[in-house]
Amino acid sequence: MHKTSITLASLIAIGSPAWAAMQTVKLSLPTMDCPVCPITVKKALARVPGVSKAVVDFDKRQATVSFDDAKTNAGALTRATTDAGYPSTLIK
Repeated sequence: MHKTSITLASLIAIGSPAWAAMQTVKLSLPTMDCPVCPITVKKALARVPGVSKAVVDFDKRQATVSFDDAKTNAGALTRATTDAGYPSTLIK
């Protein structure tokens, strides 16, 4: 094997943990009371490192969030919405 190939393979292995996985969770956001609220919630979630997608449903008062579990967790997501003025809880 060529020396450059070994080095590149080593960097890839080190840079991407084998245990990292995409997760999707649903959050309950009962205090969203206007159609503009989801914009604020979505922006707050999008700023969390590792979040790849956030869909906020005003009618259901819920957010569905996809994220890299090596970079963030559900606790960080609920903190982000709470800090934006919309306390949330994880829907199990």
